Amino acid sequence: MDLSYIVTTFLRVGAGLGTTLKLFFITILASLPLGFLITMMMRSGIAPLRWLSKSFVYLMRSTPLVLQLLFIYFGLPYLPYIGHWFSQMGRFTATIWGFVLNYAAYFAEIFRGGLLAVDKGQFEAAKVLGLTRRQTITRIVVPQMLRVAMPSISNETITLVKDTSLMFTLAVPEVLQFAKSAVSSTGKTFPFVVAGIIYLLMNLIITWALKLIEKRFDY
Repeated sequence: MDLSYIVTTFLRVGAGLGTTLKLFFITILASLPLGFLITMMMRSGIAPLRWLSKSFVYLMRSTPLVLQLLFIYFGLPYLPYIGHWFSQMGRFTATIWGFVLNYAAYFAEIFRGGLLAVDKGQFEAAKVLGLTRRQTITRIVVPQMLRVAMPSISNETITLVKDTSLMFTLAVPEVLQFAKSAVSSTGKTFPFVVAGIIYLLMNLIITWALKLIEKRFDY
């Protein structure tokens, strides 16, 4: 195995890295706030909102992400009355929807656990101080919740890096798809090794970044 083949393989498999990173960042940026919103809905005094949000979280956490991706892309267009709205949806768009909704459900449960760890006395103290509900949530509750939830958020984020390979299910050209194509054309398994190295490097960088963020909450 010469150097030129190794470099060529890295370049060939790495061609899918842009799509992988794009899905990763879109999922994180969209699912975190959506997850927090769902958590607030689960704690709402409006019964239908609580039922709807809890049912959504249960559904997304109880079914495989692969199944959700397949249903969004292949199943939604066949729904009566509204199916035509999804008939032109692209594969990558369907993947984004699947990942964002799935991870929002998991983050919602993480945030819920973090909120449960916040002492109820904090709410009473904020009320005595004359803080509004919004001020209480943003200045007192959320910082304490994030401190508790950050390790779980970090673990879920690392899992997301590995789950991006599920784009392969919808034939979206990402790292694993390019690796499989390279293996098929060369008859060598080295492209799979390259794909593994790429995922390892991504997780190494993201883990380092998450450690820095966790330290900011460790006060």
